[in-house]
Amino acid sequence: MALVNLEKELSSTSYPGRGIIAGLSECGKYAISAYWTMGRSAGSRNRVFVTDTENGSEVVRTKAFDESLIAGDPSLIIYAAVRVLGDKTIVTNGDQTDTIFDGLKKGLTFEQSLRSRKYEHDAPNYTPRISSLLDVTGGKYEYALSILKSDEGNPENTLRFTYTYDNPQKGQGHYIHTYMGDGNPLPSFEGSTFAGDYYD
Repeated sequence: MALVNLEKELSSTSYPGRGIIAGLSECGKYAISAYWTMGRSAGSRNRVFVTDTENGSEVVRTKAFDESLIAGDPSLIIYAAVRVLGDKTIVTNGDQTDTIFDGLKKGLTFEQSLRSRKYEHDAPNYTPRISSLLDVTGGKYEYALSILKSDEGNPENTLRFTYTYDNPQKGQGHYIHTYMGDGNPLPSFEGSTFAGDYYD
């Protein structure tokens, strides 16, 4: 897979929506993760990230910037985006963060934990649920990215893709996002994740 410049790749997409990056620092010492969120509606744009601790573990959540603007189902825009469980860091674009966290605590795998979930219930877009798991157990770093999406807009079928990387390369990573561009309905992300030399 050819490396792409992430800045150029995303700037060429009219609306990537929400996205996750996972990779390894250029020096090879640090696991890297990033999450971005953008929105078209006033409600989707009305959020900020906040950090807190829960049971001694760090959590990054989305929070309404202006509480008076919350409308509809807040679970689609207010959620824990990052949770840490021991040597594992979970990053997602929705409340499936908690599903993965609870599943891992029960001994399930990343994929098994997500079997109970599907795309978001925001017809007609059926926004994909994207998730990542960074694992540094025993000093060995590996990561996985997942996307759950409708079958070309058919809500009767959930397509599930997981990409695993057991030998991350220095200064490189992979990303996944929710949409292929703008539209009505929004077209879901397609294909595999792209390698990106984003530490230049």
